[in-house]
Amino acid sequence: MAKILISKENLFHNLKIISNHAGSKEKVAVVLKDNAYGHGLLEIAKLCNEFGITKAVVRTLEEALDIEPFFDDILILSQKKFHTYSHAFHIALNSLEDINNLPDYCKVHIKVDTGMHRNGILPKELRSAILGLLKKNIKISGIFTHHRNADCLSTDFFWQSSIFRDVKANVKNICEELSLDIPCFHSCNSSALFRHNNFSEDFARVGIALYGYIENDSTFNLPDLKPVLSLWAEKITTRVIKKGQCLGYGGTYQAQKDMTVSTYDIGYGDGFLRLNENQEYLTAKGYKILGRVSMDNISLSTQDKEVCIFDDVRELAKIQNTISYEITTTLSRDIRRIIK
Repeated sequence: MAKILISKENLFHNLKIISNHAGSKEKVAVVLKDNAYGHGLLEIAKLCNEFGITKAVVRTLEEALDIEPFFDDILILSQKKFHTYSHAFHIALNSLEDINNLPDYCKVHIKVDTGMHRNGILPKELRSAILGLLKKNIKISGIFTHHRNADCLSTDFFWQSSIFRDVKANVKNICEELSLDIPCFHSCNSSALFRHNNFSEDFARVGIALYGYIENDSTFNLPDLKPVLSLWAEKITTRVIKKGQCLGYGGTYQAQKDMTVSTYDIGYGDGFLRLNENQEYLTAKGYKILGRVSMDNISLSTQDKEVCIFDDVRELAKIQNTISYEITTTLSRDIRRIIK
């Protein structure tokens, strides 16, 4: 049966690097949205709690409810309607219109659009947002933004950082005027965190670096992170195919000699997407995938009972012309996640 192994040792290694760079464990919020980037929501939540992380970021209320026992503060990024609420939850406000959808007396982090132009209020709308939230007795517990290009060597990072500095100053002035507590401020994702030599915000929202990858340009001094996830498949059948025989859909692989071939229980139905068979992909032990990936299986020239399909997804990402976490988030929730 196919499985995903989660390395506790590698996860803790990454968390140590991240928390040291941020300044403390308290300045790290782990991003667990979309099934913890495919690694398993509950599995990663429990391990982060064991390490001592107290903050998390998720996409939906359902995710927040699942991990509520493990964290003191949980930021919910994309929920429009709420059927229940917890004092551990902080709701992201993505537009002025969404104020009407928020439950009274909840806690909110206002997202400010500093240049990504995706979600968030405009800087000039801050006063309107704050006053609108106060009318519903909502506590403003945070102000945040998101960098659009922190992983590349460009001026965008400094430009957005400058805008966010102005946002902070404006918020502090408004809070003093209205006798409100100063909220926490955060802008950094994984890439942005490691652009700072002296990180000074209240916390960073760390996603992909947690799982062992970072997509920053190689010109940066990148941290020594370790991949947390490995994908494994189990043998279904073994057979001998003769020289000249073709294998799988389309017959795109033709044996150059008599060979022993086995099928394994992983395929695009499990989120291991079809490969361009004109490009060679080798498993962790160097077995070539033969022909096309099927919905439920692949073929390899080995008889091993179990095969590690990958333990570092970067090479596969290059072949698929994508990023590491597009591949991991695609992996089916039905695949067993096992902590080792």
